[in-house]
Amino acid sequence: MIGRVGAADLRVAVLLPCYNEEAAIGATVAAFRASLPGATIYVYDNNSTDRTIEVARAAGAVVRRERAQGKGHVVRRMFADVEADIYVMADGDATYDAAAAPLLVAQLIDEHLDMVVGARRSEVQAAYRRGHRLGNRMLTGMLAKLFGRSFTDILSGYRVFSRRFVKSFPALSLGFEIETEISVHALELRVPVGEVETAYAARPEGSASKLSTYRDGWRILTTILTLLRMERPVLFFGAIGTLLLLLAVLISIPLAVTYVETGLVPRMPTALLATGVTIIAFLCFFCGLILDTVVRGRREVRRLAYLALPASPPSSDAPVQGS
Repeated sequence: MIGRVGAADLRVAVLLPCYNEEAAIGATVAAFRASLPGATIYVYDNNSTDRTIEVARAAGAVVRRERAQGKGHVVRRMFADVEADIYVMADGDATYDAAAAPLLVAQLIDEHLDMVVGARRSEVQAAYRRGHRLGNRMLTGMLAKLFGRSFTDILSGYRVFSRRFVKSFPALSLGFEIETEISVHALELRVPVGEVETAYAARPEGSASKLSTYRDGWRILTTILTLLRMERPVLFFGAIGTLLLLLAVLISIPLAVTYVETGLVPRMPTALLATGVTIIAFLCFFCGLILDTVVRGRREVRRLAYLALPASPPSSDAPVQGS
């Protein structure tokens, strides 16, 4: 049993998005069943061509399907469909430490948090490839620079959420960049969050990773830039405007020198180009200022939508039992 909060039992849902995880999903479901015996385990299949669905059902999971391909689509569907007080999200590849789930849930309850991230720690090189480690560090550092704070592992798929967070999260991403969107959403709304270091294992034999270091890294990078444009328009458009203004100055230097020496502006097209670039630069500055007002209003609406939902769980009168 997961424990009690006040007089009501907490409903805990384990959410496992899957795509061709026949070799690992059975063990994953069994591991979470052992660590969170009172939880309902949902496996959302994303057009698998192997026996993922049959194996998940045999292991005792509630199996549902999402036809739109991409992890972002699956997470959006899971968050919309499943009703619970606490949500535990992980991958169905048996790499995340299911035994740590009660610890993550306990921290969420005890500290009244809306999200706890399971930061990956791996002693096996094959479990967490060097390219992914480097990309994660770069993206984590970039997120900290852009938004003022970050997590140790922004790309971790192992997270525990409150109902308030899940039901107020818009989930706009399509693929593996969904973790980045979740992290930015939490940072932007400044919701209470935590992080727990958890073990990260290699995939079992017969299971293959669906990640591409360069393709998915590029998608995550573009997601951060898109979110920067949407959430920090003054910084985004201000940077573009500054670069354009510097370009205009560089173009204008020879014209200024010629004018000082001769009193003439013989290269009129260059002068017009510099003037046009300067006008565009100032338009960028004004766009950033105007959009910043829009973003503040939109952020207030999201914050109000978040606050409209009751805090879940409301208190931590009893300990969590799961191991």
